[in-house]
Amino acid sequence: MLLTVTDIQKTYQTADGPFAVLRGIDLCLAAGETLALTGESGSGKSTLLHLIGGLDTPDAGQIVLQGQDIAALDDTGRAALRRGTVGVVFQQFNLIPSLKVGDNIAFQARLAGKHDPAWAATLAEKMGLTPHLNKYPEQLSGGQQQRVAIARTLAAKPKLVLADEPTGNLDEATAGVVMDLMLQLVAETGAGLLMVTHSEALAARLSRRLHLRAGQVA
Repeated sequence: MLLTVTDIQKTYQTADGPFAVLRGIDLCLAAGETLALTGESGSGKSTLLHLIGGLDTPDAGQIVLQGQDIAALDDTGRAALRRGTVGVVFQQFNLIPSLKVGDNIAFQARLAGKHDPAWAATLAEKMGLTPHLNKYPEQLSGGQQQRVAIARTLAAKPKLVLADEPTGNLDEATAGVVMDLMLQLVAETGAGLLMVTHSEALAARLSRRLHLRAGQVA
């Protein structure tokens, strides 16, 4: 099993007192498997994704990725995990405006010491970005920028891809194209994919679905 999440709990302090965002979540994901995480706003989907990605730490429970408990890592360990083992695609593209498209694609892989020029070129070609490699992000459409963001994530060949509403800023036609490419490339690399989405159409394309309601599996 690539990822095993056991009894994850997370509470935040608010002006009205403690708010339990996650109340004992369990899930598992095998290599090459795709899982849609669905639920209403505030159900804890993005919080869970951030905990799995090492962007935050749970109050209780275990998140085991390839035999390593992410929750037990310090900040340096979690940062190293995000550089090489886990790739995150956000709704916001988070591209580096001062870098050209080609350098944005290679950025994450270079940080991880895993830059493969041939693989980066393959990603750019499959994403339809080859003609745009010497442009800056501001010169691209929203759909093209999201393709760059996905290519950047996959360039480091992560074992686990986490996607938080990756097509939320795109029109339906562009979202479909981007989703096609992401599923194809995840399948080619054998990575697991965990995707937060409000879209029933996108959720139906993944192999399994986990629905959250009020911080618990519904």
